[in-house]
Amino acid sequence: MNDNSILVTGAAGFIGYHLCRRLAADGHAITGLDNFNSYYDVALKENRLQQIQKDYSHFPISRIDIEDETALFAFFEKYQPVTVYHLAGQAGVRYSLENPRAYVDSNLRGFLNILECCRHYKVRHLVYASSSSVYGLNTRMPFSVRDNVDHPVSLYGATKKANELMAHSYSHLYRIPTTGLRFFTVYGPWGRPDMALFLFTRRMLEGKPIDVFNHGNMQRDFTYIDDIVEGIVRVGNHPAAADPNWSGENPDPSASSAPYRLYNIGNQNPVNLMELIRVLEEELGVKAQLNLLPMQDGDVPATYADVSALEQEVDFSPSTSIREGVRAFVSWFRQYYHI
Repeated sequence: MNDNSILVTGAAGFIGYHLCRRLAADGHAITGLDNFNSYYDVALKENRLQQIQKDYSHFPISRIDIEDETALFAFFEKYQPVTVYHLAGQAGVRYSLENPRAYVDSNLRGFLNILECCRHYKVRHLVYASSSSVYGLNTRMPFSVRDNVDHPVSLYGATKKANELMAHSYSHLYRIPTTGLRFFTVYGPWGRPDMALFLFTRRMLEGKPIDVFNHGNMQRDFTYIDDIVEGIVRVGNHPAAADPNWSGENPDPSASSAPYRLYNIGNQNPVNLMELIRVLEEELGVKAQLNLLPMQDGDVPATYADVSALEQEVDFSPSTSIREGVRAFVSWFRQYYHI
C-alpha cells in the first residue's frame, strides 16, 4: 500500500479536474475514475482529462461507473487508495425533476458501493461531496452545519442528505473517518455548462436572451473553484475524528461520537443574481437580454454559508470576489471556445 495513494472519483468533472491538478502538483500519487456520462458535454470532460494528462503524465484514470460494484471493487483491489475524494454522482437540481432514477442509481447505490469499498479496503479518510441543497426549506441565514436539514425541496438535495446519513452509519459501525462537504454554487474555469454563469455567458455572446428565474430575486453564495479545492485539500489532510463532547441528548448534526464531520464550503457573501449579471455584462462587454421567469420547482431563493466550523478546524474560509472569479471564468471561456 502506498501511503500517498489518493483516489478521486468524478475526476473528469469540474471540481474533480481542479482537485486532481492540485493534488498532482503537490506531489501526491493519484488515480481517478469517471464514467464520462452524457449529462453534459462529454467533450468538455475529455478535454479536462487531456489537460491533466498533458501536464501530469502519470495519472491513470479508469472509465468505470460507481454503480458497477464488481468494477469498483476491482479498482480498489488494484490501486488500494488510502484517501478517497468522492466527487462522482449525478448533479443538478432541475434534472432531478426530469430523471429521478439517475439520482437513486448514482447518488444512493453508487455511494453505497463507495462506502463498502472504503470499509473492505480500510480507507483512512473518505471525503465526499454533499451540497447546499440539503438546506431545502431552511430560511435562517447563514446556513449552519448545526442546523436541522430534514426538509429538502428536490430529490437531488434528498440524496445528498441521504449520503450524509449513510456515511455516518459507516463511521459509527466501522470507524471509517468520513467528511461531507456542502458546496455552495461552485463556478470558475472549466465549469459545468448547466450552471447559470456558463449558460449566461454562452447565450449573451450568441446575442440570445437569458432565463432569469424568480424575476431576478435570487441570491447565491457563489464560491470560486480555487477556494473550493483549497477547502477540500485542507479537510482531506484533517481526517474526521470522534467528538468526545458529543451528546446524544443534544446532538450536533455536524459531528458525532463516531469519526464523522460536516462542513460548509461557501464564500459567505451572497450575491444577487442581477449583480452577477451586471458584472458579467461588464466583463463580456455585452448587454444581457433578460427573460424574467417565476421560481422553478426545486429551487430556493437564497443560499448563504456559515463557514465558522471550517475556519476553526482547518483555518480556511473562501475569499475570492465575484469580480475576480467572473473575470477568470470569462477569460477561460473565450480561450476555450476561441472567441
